[in-house]
Amino acid sequence: MHSDTKLFIVEDDPGIRYGLVEIFTAEHYAVAACERGDQAEERIAEELPDLIVLDVMLPGKNGYEICRDLRRRGCRVPILMLTAKGQEIDKVVGFDSGADDYVTKPFGVRELVARVQALLRRCERTGNGGGGPGIGSGGASSFTVGGATVHPDTWEIRRPDGGCDRLTPKEMELLKYFHRQRGRVLSRDDLLDAVWGVRYYGTTRTLDQCVAQLRKKIGDAGPNPRHLITIHGVGYKLEAS
Repeated sequence: MHSDTKLFIVEDDPGIRYGLVEIFTAEHYAVAACERGDQAEERIAEELPDLIVLDVMLPGKNGYEICRDLRRRGCRVPILMLTAKGQEIDKVVGFDSGADDYVTKPFGVRELVARVQALLRRCERTGNGGGGPGIGSGGASSFTVGGATVHPDTWEIRRPDGGCDRLTPKEMELLKYFHRQRGRVLSRDDLLDAVWGVRYYGTTRTLDQCVAQLRKKIGDAGPNPRHLITIHGVGYKLEAS
């Protein structure tokens, strides 16, 4: 039973929206929905859902913008993006905006339900999710990577030169995983399974772009990174020191 778990659906097509409400209500979730992108963030703040199903093409404001704005405000709620687009670049844009998973229309009901359940289980394991917009990361301890200090409670990374960047949820999750496994060579498949989940069907390009952004934010960009190292033909390693 999932009666205490609330989903929020943002979808402008009434047939799909009503269908999703019925599907997840039948799965014993509490479900709320809206049809306009320019109303979504206010409604999400009111509803405080445990997971958001977010269409990309919406009136008023598109899903990428909504996702990006929610993450900038510190929202840790898992977001599954729903779109008719199927090209890889659209998926990359979605993940770069802070989405946790991506389903392309037309989709199978069983797959969609399974992906929602997988996202919720992953959040239970990691402690990410819930709490709604504006909530941080539960007071997690800060740690250092290559001289930069990572603050999970504020989603910020501060470099020794005084520079500061905000991390996306995927960047934070990936960086924490690297930190826990520092000194070890990690394959791309291992990293995708650990951070994106075993049901992720995309390519390693998403991971590579996330690593590139992390390098910039920890001050390790350039032709010869010193901390987040590429192991050619295998994956990556975060140096132990």
